[in-house]
Amino acid sequence: MNFNIITLGCKVNQYESQAMSELLKQNGFSQSEDKNIADITIINTCTVTAVSDAKNRKIIHKARRNNPHAIIILTGCMPQAFPDRTEDFEGCDIVLGNKHRNALIPAINEFLLTHRQVISIEAHDNRDAEYESLSVHSFDGHTRAFVKIEDGCNRFCSYCIIPYSRGRVRSKPVEQLKAEVKALADNGYKEIVLVGINLSAYGQGEDFDLADAVDAVCETEGVERVRLGSFEPEMMYDTLIKRFSKQEKFCPQFHLSLQSGCDETLKRMRRQYDTDEYMRIVEDLRANFDNPSITTDVLVGFAGETDDEFEQSLNFVRKVGFSKTHVFPYSRRRGTLADKMENHVSPKVKDERSKIMIDACEKIRAEFLDSQLGRVEPVLFERLRGDFCEGYTKNYTPVKIYTDIDLSGQIIDVKLVSREGEYCVGESV
Repeated sequence: MNFNIITLGCKVNQYESQAMSELLKQNGFSQSEDKNIADITIINTCTVTAVSDAKNRKIIHKARRNNPHAIIILTGCMPQAFPDRTEDFEGCDIVLGNKHRNALIPAINEFLLTHRQVISIEAHDNRDAEYESLSVHSFDGHTRAFVKIEDGCNRFCSYCIIPYSRGRVRSKPVEQLKAEVKALADNGYKEIVLVGINLSAYGQGEDFDLADAVDAVCETEGVERVRLGSFEPEMMYDTLIKRFSKQEKFCPQFHLSLQSGCDETLKRMRRQYDTDEYMRIVEDLRANFDNPSITTDVLVGFAGETDDEFEQSLNFVRKVGFSKTHVFPYSRRRGTLADKMENHVSPKVKDERSKIMIDACEKIRAEFLDSQLGRVEPVLFERLRGDFCEGYTKNYTPVKIYTDIDLSGQIIDVKLVSREGEYCVGESV
């Protein structure tokens, strides 16, 4: 039997889909050559917003239309967070949570034997401490490999459902990480991106921390770059930053989640920092690294956000000068504290504020890209697109070189000479 996996959401989900793909292949299944039709279709869901859930349902219906006689498997954060919402499982033959990926093969075997719907969602327990042992040896379609090292979150921000879908913080042991990264390096991956649900909490309650993970990967022969995925300001101590800065292979790109640049809004969000603390971390990063980039996420229109609070957030974003900002209008989420708050912002106002914030962030982005011109940077190329090849510098500046040669997987020194939209245009040195 063959299979397809449809992945929604974050880099952690991408990693887990890759792990499921390898598990299926180890058990005699093969990848379908047709992306739309397969004997088994797995939908690995995201549930970060209500919009995500609506997208999940559309994909379930489309998968069933394309594959009327196939086995449709629903897994990931949506069924884990809302196991009682069985109407979302319509059209699915197997429904799994995200706690134990090893339940995948037994569930398929059970369905093949009984032809009855299998629902297996084990609740996360506050006492859960053991990290689910997953590993990958390749990363299909990528020149860099994402490696999940942390799962769960203990923070319970008022707008977020993720602690309910992911449980408490658990961390991959350093020795397991070393073995996994060695296998990836042996398979030709030069860049490793460490990812997690709350990456900065890696090692919480253990005798290791995120710097130990970075050190372990940097020490792996064959790995030339180490990058962090998105992380929270909490636990981003100056001692940790200094340890990162001592590793030559470490990429100075920091996706430091902000959510709002207004302290009152941050309090309602139950974020565990204020703008002064956030700015200190930014200044510390810029003091310890040459030419770092700092990217972020910003929510606009959170419950109770006034015009003045929005202006404070907008001004703080301008003050920081992020190299890139993902802007999202706040989406109410059933099961969270924020959903029950008063003074929700109207969709019209959220849309207006989103446009203002996006416009400001695009101008800041252009200024950052212009600041990179004239520099010579090593670029890891990822793919050939028509008449140019594209890749990224260590600080994740997107670069393209006009060529008909596929440079994918190569790291080449490039001089950045001009800007075209979202790219810096380079010339090989």
